[in-house]
Amino acid sequence: MLSMDRRRFLSFTAMTAGSMVAGASPLLAASEAPSSFDYLFITDTHIQPELAAAHGCRRAFRKAAAMRVDFAIQGGDHVFDALAVDRERANTLFDLYTQTEQSLGLKVHHTIGNHDHFGLFAKSGVPANSLGYGKQMYRERVGPTYYSFNHKGYHFIVLDTIQPTQARSWEARIDAAQIEWLRTDLSKIAAGAPVIVTTHVPLVTGFASYAPPGSKGSAITTPLAHPQLVVINAHEVLPLLEKHNVLAVFQGHTHINEVVSFRGIQYITSGAVCGNWWHGTHFGTPEGFTVVSLRNGKLTHRYETYGFRTVEPQNT
Repeated sequence: MLSMDRRRFLSFTAMTAGSMVAGASPLLAASEAPSSFDYLFITDTHIQPELAAAHGCRRAFRKAAAMRVDFAIQGGDHVFDALAVDRERANTLFDLYTQTEQSLGLKVHHTIGNHDHFGLFAKSGVPANSLGYGKQMYRERVGPTYYSFNHKGYHFIVLDTIQPTQARSWEARIDAAQIEWLRTDLSKIAAGAPVIVTTHVPLVTGFASYAPPGSKGSAITTPLAHPQLVVINAHEVLPLLEKHNVLAVFQGHTHINEVVSFRGIQYITSGAVCGNWWHGTHFGTPEGFTVVSLRNGKLTHRYETYGFRTVEPQNT
């Protein structure tokens, strides 16, 4: 059993390490020509003990593990749900995810989702000054909330689109410090180097336009106090991306397959491993994940399903 001082030290160390990773902008040499490989974009697993969710995740991961890919990027919402539960339940969920992810047998880069924040909602009963509160549990158990890395001539950027509010909720936003970090990170890569960005909440999506009235995310539904469907300050982020050779932005959160092309960049939203939160398909998108193929600086993608059958159908 760790002493409180020891636990606080480990917590501080983890947060400091996370900041160092986020602050380090790896250079991509101009001489490093982009090569060819595949990787996985696996998002919205929403793992939980109920609804056969762990079985579904393992099934998806085993199919993914059989593919010839270099690594995976998890697009957020690893668990369901850390926002509104106590520490014991949150730890159980993250333990379950960690154990299940081992089925992939791959290096996994992670993206923070809204459901990955611990105790944020008041109904969790977790005081705001508790160890692990908000993003801290994620940083300690998973890693930094935003960072970049290079692989075979490509520059990958993972952003944090979830910002807690004073009212113990959250909004979809890229905060000012992160925007400045992004500006610096992009400035350090070689001109023309291919860039791929990952977010949880979409920067660009048409979902609100075609979701039926009254459904979650519908443009006709009364808006939330804090915007949660799309990054509210995407207008500050997109101009930074448009100055570089960004091949695509991969997004999660809406659990649907969608591609929006805007000013030369593809904004690719992937369906969810959990489909309709383990209740079947979501707006016609079944449970699955995305395979991304990179060939000499060009990008294609495809969606793979894995045959999960819900034990409690509620298709939308």
